[in-house]
Amino acid sequence: MKPKVILATMFLSGSSQLLAAPAPVSEVGASSSMSSTALETRLQALERMVANRNVQFLQLQQQLESLQDEVSQLRGVTEEQGYQLEKVLQRQRELYQEIETRVSSYSAPTQVADTTSDVSSGTMSNNLSENDAYDRAVQLIMQDKRYDDAIPEFKAFLTNYPDSVYVPNAHYWLGQLLTIKNDSKGALTHFESLVNGFPDSNKRSDAMLKLANTYLKEGETVRAKKILNDLVAQYPDSTPAKLAVEKLASLN
Repeated sequence: MKPKVILATMFLSGSSQLLAAPAPVSEVGASSSMSSTALETRLQALERMVANRNVQFLQLQQQLESLQDEVSQLRGVTEEQGYQLEKVLQRQRELYQEIETRVSSYSAPTQVADTTSDVSSGTMSNNLSENDAYDRAVQLIMQDKRYDDAIPEFKAFLTNYPDSVYVPNAHYWLGQLLTIKNDSKGALTHFESLVNGFPDSNKRSDAMLKLANTYLKEGETVRAKKILNDLVAQYPDSTPAKLAVEKLASLN
């Protein structure tokens, strides 16, 4: 019986070892290969995502740099326009002072008035030919200093553009220029047109003072006093009103 027991024991031991044997090498290799392929696929997808995001970032950076360049250019244009505008305004102030000085040589020194912008209330015409005509007339004074030639230009402007926003300024310029030429009656006509026809003009208070002084020059003291009193009442805080008070005091 012993040999049979020994054989049975050996058979059972071999079966146990057979059941506990590891999986075939081919199956392990296949599983490992599939995992490696999946991982490589995911890595490639991530690389593509990173590359796309880098491209988008570069594009955004280029757009930002382009916008910064445009802003810098616009800032430069704005600064240049501001500089040019200041030069024009400064030239206008110098021009007004020069004309006032010349006018003062023919009349009382109290005629010096405020130096203000040439366009009433900052308005401008949308008609290019109208702007050109007005600019041409003003240029004869501002740049060329051809005062005699400026007179017919302003008169032609009033004829051709009677509804222009520049009409009160044209009357003011003509009043000034004709005063310089000692044409008191012509100056009165234009100063009166401005004072009576354009109550909102920023030249009106100054024109009232000049109108009063022109009347005094013509010997019409009563009319001059009335205009001076109206000036003080209507523009109490203005420089022309202060000058009008001094003039009234000298007439009493």
